[in-house]
Amino acid sequence: MAPAFPFSAIAGQDEMKLAMTIAAVDGSIGGVLVFGDRGTGKSTVVRALAGLLPTIRAADCPYHCNPDKEDTLCDHCREQIQSGKALNVREMNVPVVDLPLGVTEDRVVGALDLEQALTRGEKAFEPGLLARANRGFLYIDEVNLLEDHIVDLLLDVAASGENVVEREGLSVRHPAKFVLIGSGNPEEGELRPQLLDRFGLSVEVSTPEELHTRMQVVRRRDEYESDPKAFVQKWAEQDTEVRERIEKGREKLPHVEVTDEILERTSTLCIALGTDGLRGELTLIRAARAAAALEQADQVELKHLRQVASVALRHRLRRDPLDESGSTTRVQRAVEEHLPA
Repeated sequence: MAPAFPFSAIAGQDEMKLAMTIAAVDGSIGGVLVFGDRGTGKSTVVRALAGLLPTIRAADCPYHCNPDKEDTLCDHCREQIQSGKALNVREMNVPVVDLPLGVTEDRVVGALDLEQALTRGEKAFEPGLLARANRGFLYIDEVNLLEDHIVDLLLDVAASGENVVEREGLSVRHPAKFVLIGSGNPEEGELRPQLLDRFGLSVEVSTPEELHTRMQVVRRRDEYESDPKAFVQKWAEQDTEVRERIEKGREKLPHVEVTDEILERTSTLCIALGTDGLRGELTLIRAARAAAALEQADQVELKHLRQVASVALRHRLRRDPLDESGSTTRVQRAVEEHLPA
């Protein structure tokens, strides 16, 4: 199996790469939605991010619980600690799980282990994709084509951070905190508003129009397909630098200050744009804080708000029949007015 395309080698999609690194620094932002033309590297960026992320410490259980946070442990790990036994801890890569279209509900949430039930006569739980994605990323390609009942499941779990399964005499509750990554082509249908609102950041990608960028993309892709291992090795140093930035950003994040002035500017911008609810402001603040942490800044500045305003707010605007300009243009106009450089 060929290694993933290097994250650093991806050209022409700077906004998408920024959104992914911000989500990697602060998983509470709510994930990333990537909408755009076919063949623009949407899936490539997700796969590349998976190979870039730092390893995590995990308990040796189906949900790879965080051994340093007892309140988030599954029942099995909690029982083990209460009985006086130490958890078996291992280092593992951050899970990145694909959720395919047409997937069944049992495959997503988990179900009765039929093999064990038939061979041993025991009722046992077979974890699903949500269990595998805990503490990692759940990736849905063509997310706008996902069936409604699966969307409802994801909304419930994303809101609670827990997956609850009660069926066939089983009652199982386990942690399911993940960063949701969705990609799709807007020509194939719109996303349900309830799911759209759950994505923290939204990225619009398009085919590059600059000649130099197009040539760069084609050259790098051709070089990668000719010799994947050599190409990955060529970009290993740059990918290491990005990984270190993410690690340092995570460490810096709790210490980044958000002043009252920044909060006031954020609320003023959201009021001007008429965003629904307060989720837009919370996401904008969190994204700006993560952007500041990536730069090792001590506090959020106006430049950080400007940097992330479009990705945090463009999918939260009400449709204005009197304004034919796109949501990105509306956000940019409001940023120029209320967050001048």
